Amino acid sequence: MIRRDAIENIMEYIDDEIVVCNIGFPSKELYDVKDRDENFYMIGSMGLVSSIALGLAIAKKDKEVVVIDGDGAFLMNLNSIITTFVEKPDNLTWIVIDNGAYGSTGNQETYANDINLLEIAKSVGFEDAYEFEDIDLKEVINNKKCSFIRYSVEPGNSPAPVIPLSPEEIKERFMEAISK
Repeated sequence: MIRRDAIENIMEYIDDEIVVCNIGFPSKELYDVKDRDENFYMIGSMGLVSSIALGLAIAKKDKEVVVIDGDGAFLMNLNSIITTFVEKPDNLTWIVIDNGAYGSTGNQETYANDINLLEIAKSVGFEDAYEFEDIDLKEVINNKKCSFIRYSVEPGNSPAPVIPLSPEEIKERFMEAISK
């Protein structure tokens, strides 16, 4: 199983939730799998998708927010897990797709192969930290807790097309969709 398969699996559980997706191939794959106005496709700023999702979860307490992150981006901004834990928005589910590689830049190996991302989340204080295969994702999304999920896959990118929207178009349609 590669990242695209994980994204397809995750999106089976998504109805009206806000989804914020990591840069590069993950966003392209999400767009190809299930484009929705409520999806925010991160075009740049590697490592900051979790910070954007945290801000949305705090601002939009009436909506569930799901962040699809990558292991490389997660490791790039480790401070975000501490900030997220301290804020603990009960409407945030953070999924890190761990393929042990920087998928969007040539599949160079990350340090996720040497450390346990789930143990990092637990060591910060996340009591609701899970391996994906051990849970019912819809149940976790709706559990009214700030949750962290590690989804382990093999490295590899699918031949997803480029998103045919400009960053401004992505932002505008997303902002309109979540303001309703």
